Amino acid sequence: MNNLQGTKANITAVSDSPVMDPGSVVKETKTTSGALKKSSRYRSRSLSASSTDSFSSASYTGSSSEEDESSPREKTQKNSSGFSDFCVRNINQHAFGRREIEIAEHEMPGIMALRKRACDDKPLKNAKIVGCTHINAQTAVLIETLVELGATVRWAACNIYSTQNEVAAALAEAGYAVFAWRGETEEDFWWCIDKCVNAENWQPNMILDDGGDATHLMLKKYPAMFKLVRGIVEESVTGVHRLYQLSKAGKLSVPAMNVNDSVTKTKFDNLYSCRESIIDSLKRSTDIMFGGKQVVICGYGEVGKGCCQALKGLGCIVYITEIDPICALQASMDGFRVVKLNEVIRNVDIVITATGNKNVVVREHMDKMKSGCIVCNMGHSNTEIDVNSLRTPDLTWEKVRSQVDHIVWPDGKRIILLAEGRLVNLSCSSVPSFVVSITSATQALALIELFNAPAGRYKSDVYLLPKKMDEYVASLHLPTFDAHLTELTDEQAKYMGLNKAGPFKPNYYRY
Repeated sequence: MNNLQGTKANITAVSDSPVMDPGSVVKETKTTSGALKKSSRYRSRSLSASSTDSFSSASYTGSSSEEDESSPREKTQKNSSGFSDFCVRNINQHAFGRREIEIAEHEMPGIMALRKRACDDKPLKNAKIVGCTHINAQTAVLIETLVELGATVRWAACNIYSTQNEVAAALAEAGYAVFAWRGETEEDFWWCIDKCVNAENWQPNMILDDGGDATHLMLKKYPAMFKLVRGIVEESVTGVHRLYQLSKAGKLSVPAMNVNDSVTKTKFDNLYSCRESIIDSLKRSTDIMFGGKQVVICGYGEVGKGCCQALKGLGCIVYITEIDPICALQASMDGFRVVKLNEVIRNVDIVITATGNKNVVVREHMDKMKSGCIVCNMGHSNTEIDVNSLRTPDLTWEKVRSQVDHIVWPDGKRIILLAEGRLVNLSCSSVPSFVVSITSATQALALIELFNAPAGRYKSDVYLLPKKMDEYVASLHLPTFDAHLTELTDEQAKYMGLNKAGPFKPNYYRY
């Protein structure tokens, strides 16, 4: 897949988002969304109390139903100031969203400290940022921080299921051009990104991406506009994979910062956030008890490690699948059985993918699963579980609650599919604000670095975040724990060959 401007099939291989050709997003017809309208054999259960309550799983106010009557694109909405350059589910939910943002601010000390320290200097003055990330309370704190630092922003969602409608409404009420709602169709998804990229009197010069979709759309549909961008910041495995492909093919004409592989993203967001949110996701969506359950986790990277720690701690019997002998050896030394998926697929109670690859769990595997097996994805890419193979006439889809589907086989066997194979923790639960503060501070610093870098410092290639910035992000969060760093003496610093102010580790150091 050397050409990211290629076919739809090529794009799908690494995308976490519903994909269609971005070149056709201007003229659309209304399409149906989700499995409910894709399958002729789909039946909804009666709405019980638990089914209705479950809409709160990604939205604390419980009002984030993606099944409102009409598409937001059919409505004309204005905020209290008359501003209308946005598209959200319901602008009247803004007060609930503002409360969510205030709660998140309290739990995000690092990004708030950065906002306070840098707001007078305005390091992002004249930055025009296109953002395409998950839109939740934590992202809103980042957005408002970037604006405090001088930026102008336009924002869309990178995932059709993870938007908190109330938060999107709060951002729109505050005057930000935000285009996102929970339960977008594929056409809605690309339309929203297009609205952020292409607007009157607007030439974006920075991109903050999660999955590479904004970068992809701008490069394919607005190549002249793309050449004027000063930098891209990307925070996902999938998006970084796309950037390296572009660079290898000679099509990356601007510098890009890979923050996914920065220490503060990989070792904190990928590990600690997933360690907590996998349990939250499964509990909220299925009410399962974990003790004694057999679980197979596909992939033992940082996300897989976090999931394993949490599930092992609750008494699960955990198996690992891996392609990498180093990760497999780590799993073995941590006390986990490393197996091939086919060896355990008939007996396990839960299957979790965390590889970033495609077709990790396919129809052949799901045909062998026992009735009641829960299947979900913790990797960024929605291609890990071959959900399309389940959309066949012989299978019946039952919608149990928001983001929970029972897939019923002809003999009555059923598996439980969460979030239609998309990121389960951002679709079925919340994520800890504190760890998102670490990632957000990393993203903000990467934007500041690329935007203010003198000409020639960064060529049209993909770069890692400088080590000094990783350490600075960590230092912003230490006061929360009343943690006190030891300072090197001059003699110690000289002995180690270090600057007393850091960085303290070489780039090749593995934490």
